[in-house]
Amino acid sequence: PVTDGSRELHSLCAQLEFLLQFDLKEKRSFFGQRKDYWDFLCQGLARCRQEHRGIHFVTSLDKLKTPVGRGRAFLRYCLVHQQLAESLQLCLLDLESLREWYYARSPFLSPQHRAEILGSLYELDCVTFHLAL
Repeated sequence: PVTDGSRELHSLCAQLEFLLQFDLKEKRSFFGQRKDYWDFLCQGLARCRQEHRGIHFVTSLDKLKTPVGRGRAFLRYCLVHQQLAESLQLCLLDLESLREWYYARSPFLSPQHRAEILGSLYELDCVTFHLAL
């Protein structure tokens, strides 16, 4: 199993975060706080009309104050529960929403890159992650 001490885990999470932040449009909340990929994921999963346990878990953690911190916790939750590919795929289904959140260079807007990314993430479902949540 992959644990918190694994170098590969840190590299994987950094790459995932890079992908999710790459060419992300700058958006602000009503109070002026910068939105991040966490907000994109929340919006995408909310469209599915069923509460995602990862979103519920992360929002219940009082220690997390920033969208980046919540996003990182969500990625870890999804890795542990083998839900990362499915969760991201649900967020990537709506091309209109993708264009609202990402500029044209985002790999998520390319059908080929999107398929390659999701294929790689589905392969991670075979890996056991024992991470502190």
